[in-house]
Amino acid sequence: MPPPDEARPHAPAMRASDEDRRRVIDALQHHTQAGRLTLDEFADRCDTVLAAKTLAELRAATHDLPALPPAPTPAPAGTSNDRHVLWVFAIALVAAVLLGIVYAAFH
Repeated sequence: MPPPDEARPHAPAMRASDEDRRRVIDALQHHTQAGRLTLDEFADRCDTVLAAKTLAELRAATHDLPALPPAPTPAPAGTSNDRHVLWVFAIALVAAVLLGIVYAAFH
């Protein structure tokens, strides 16, 4: 995960938002789960992040950790899998109606 100020490269002294802090804490959780940080290190860094006033101070909490891969984007609504399910349902419905008609005609 890139540091929060990477989108604004000349703004390390810019004030950090709560969203910036949340993103850094999420990254620290990921690194802790991966075994790069101990729980004590995680707690110390979270204290630093929560006390950070600028983006540069946030970057200091993750400066020695590798960047996280980008988060996968969710599939858009109406994917081909959804359409496939709709087609299967429509065919099954038509088949059931036709079987009902045939059954009624011969009984």
